Amino acid sequence: MIREYSVADVEAIIDVWYRASVEAHSFLPDEFFAAEGKLLQDRWLPEAETNVCVVNGAIVGFLSLVGNEVGGLFVDPDHQRRGIGSALMDGARDVRPFLELSVFEENRNGLAFYTAYGFEIVARRTNEETGRPELRLRLNPA
Repeated sequence: MIREYSVADVEAIIDVWYRASVEAHSFLPDEFFAAEGKLLQDRWLPEAETNVCVVNGAIVGFLSLVGNEVGGLFVDPDHQRRGIGSALMDGARDVRPFLELSVFEENRNGLAFYTAYGFEIVARRTNEETGRPELRLRLNPA
């Protein structure tokens, strides 16, 4: 079931984010995760439109939008490859004229998901915080 985020979901969302992030971004230092987790909780969740996916009463994934920007799509590693990411992305795609996002080039699974979903690479750059290569992707309407 996909539903809107509520403040009571913060702890579960941070847990999903952390577990998925550590797996997808093993190339980043631990300090990055501590700083990003705090930003997610204090800044991004309050500002974003976030939907969560609930399976058997537990949050197993979420997607946050800020305008047309997919600020984050994270699925618990134990629940990946079951259509949760696609279902969350479908909901975002259905309410926006287009979607954009950034993904680390080294995040091979994330990049494979986004390109299979239909996103196209529109730019390459270096992430200022990490110095790692990052890709800018865009999904245009069908």
